[in-house]
Amino acid sequence: MISEGMQVSVETFYQPDYSNPLQSEFMFAYRITLENHNRFPVKLHRRHWYIFDSNGTHREVEGEGVVGVQPTLQPGENYQYVSGCNLRSEMGRMYGTYEMENLNSKKAFTVRIPAFEMMAPMKCN
Repeated sequence: MISEGMQVSVETFYQPDYSNPLQSEFMFAYRITLENHNRFPVKLHRRHWYIFDSNGTHREVEGEGVVGVQPTLQPGENYQYVSGCNLRSEMGRMYGTYEMENLNSKKAFTVRIPAFEMMAPMKCN
């Protein structure tokens, strides 16, 4: 998905070694790739996530940067990071936004992160 000239791609991975299904603890990792298709450099300042668990609960997480950094991407560059999310059920969904800055004009803009599913393998049968 491309939003405001930024392409956002997501891959998810179930983490069985960090999960405990008997205690309703399910851990997922996700890899995000950001690609700057703009003609100007950008800086990622903040993230805002909406996390939905299939048990009906939801929560929001927001803060500065991603995995402790506020990356800058030149035109044509990409940035990749891996983070995680814990759920109380075998399935969930996330989506969100990044607050970014055009480093040439100093104007802020919002990039949408497409919704993605997290599903433990036992639910795929």
